[in-house]
Amino acid sequence: MSPLVAAKHEKKKINVRLRKNNFIPMNNFEKEAMDTAIYWNEEGFNKRDIKICLEFMHFPHVRLWENKFSIFNTEEDFADGFDIQTENLKKEDWDHTVTKDIKAVQSDPTKVHLLLHQSRRKSNGEEYHSFKTLWIMTKKDNKWGIQFRSSFLEGASQISEERI
Repeated sequence: MSPLVAAKHEKKKINVRLRKNNFIPMNNFEKEAMDTAIYWNEEGFNKRDIKICLEFMHFPHVRLWENKFSIFNTEEDFADGFDIQTENLKKEDWDHTVTKDIKAVQSDPTKVHLLLHQSRRKSNGEEYHSFKTLWIMTKKDNKWGIQFRSSFLEGASQISEERI
């Protein structure tokens, strides 16, 4: 199965979970942005798959954490810290992150602001950190990607060399 077909198949499974968990988008572009965010989290971040993470991000990518902006100008900038973040997550006894809630709070056909409530979990399913995060999804070249993230996360996080 090609990566594109596999990605579409995974998105279909995610769509079912979105409906089952009452994550109901208001319109089609919000649904597409939510699907992308969930896919990025479940298939990219949770499986520590850098290719999927990069495929569904737009650059420059900006992260606001601890009141400082981390700017990842290129895919390479983001990839450079990925393995370090993985090691830091392991030190926390992290196994996966669950999206407990997701909703669009502002949108147009090329930009959607998503408010996510996420939960970091250990391998036994125990939640050890619950936090809210704002993601700005943009549609460029007919593809949705995460362009900005701001969270109230305490714990392992990926930051860039460039912080302002």
